[in-house]
Amino acid sequence: MDLSVIIVNWNTKKLLENCLSSILKFTKGLSFEVIVIDNDSSDGSQAMLKKKFPQVKLILNNQNLGFSKANNQGIKKAKGQYIFLLNSDTYLVENSFKKLLTNIKSRSKLGVIAPQLLNENQTIQQSAGYFPHLPQIFFWMSFLDDLPIGMLFKPYHIDHDSFYKNGQQIDWVTAAALMIPKKVIDEIGLLDPQIFMYGEEVEWCYRIKKAGYKIYFSPITKIIHIGRGSHKKIPTQAFIGEYKSLIYFYKKYKSKFALQILKLLLKIGALARVIIFGVLGRKKLAKSYVEAFKVV
Repeated sequence: MDLSVIIVNWNTKKLLENCLSSILKFTKGLSFEVIVIDNDSSDGSQAMLKKKFPQVKLILNNQNLGFSKANNQGIKKAKGQYIFLLNSDTYLVENSFKKLLTNIKSRSKLGVIAPQLLNENQTIQQSAGYFPHLPQIFFWMSFLDDLPIGMLFKPYHIDHDSFYKNGQQIDWVTAAALMIPKKVIDEIGLLDPQIFMYGEEVEWCYRIKKAGYKIYFSPITKIIHIGRGSHKKIPTQAFIGEYKSLIYFYKKYKSKFALQILKLLLKIGALARVIIFGVLGRKKLAKSYVEAFKVV
């Protein structure tokens, strides 16, 4: 089998239905399977899957295991030579899997390839970056990487549209949509189960690159990702989760001194955002960074 598409679901019934429908509509020219891991949804997702998508392989959990553990369950069951991790709040608009599969096979030592992600309004979505070494954390927390010359700092989060217009190597790509050869996973291991959600792809890509493989961003195809394109809710848990994952990353790979500097930078950055967003009247966003400050 060419490809195993793995989707983790937790109470995203309608989004998941749209995602699966788009996969079946646009995916042609390759053999594939779809594995959905349901983290104890209570919104009718399981019944919907069994009724409308009986061909989908379903793994049911009796609790929310988080993103990493659930994806690992799917990877262990996968039969494809390549694995595609895909968020349930995405949908295809073309034969993306075939395009990426052809691309990844043409490149040597390629560990991961990721498509261009778009918001629902067709604007480019931030989906890649450089590893969070201390300089990158400093540039991020001080807003320097937001400047027009921000790409010179190799930012942790690349928020410059010009980057996403060309295919190129990078340090990490979001796990919302990425393809990886199964043989690479067999060599470097699964996602770190200690990371519940947020930042798991950074740690994974770090191991993949250390093993000598390349991480590649390719705008050869586009996938819509609703997640960060929605501003209905302030993503407090995302801020907290990212802070926690960075602290975990430093505990795992960096010195104790570097960890303390990281914590200091995160605190200063969170405090600065509390003040700035408070002054701008964005009280909910300011409160989110108060919560992020507390976890450091």
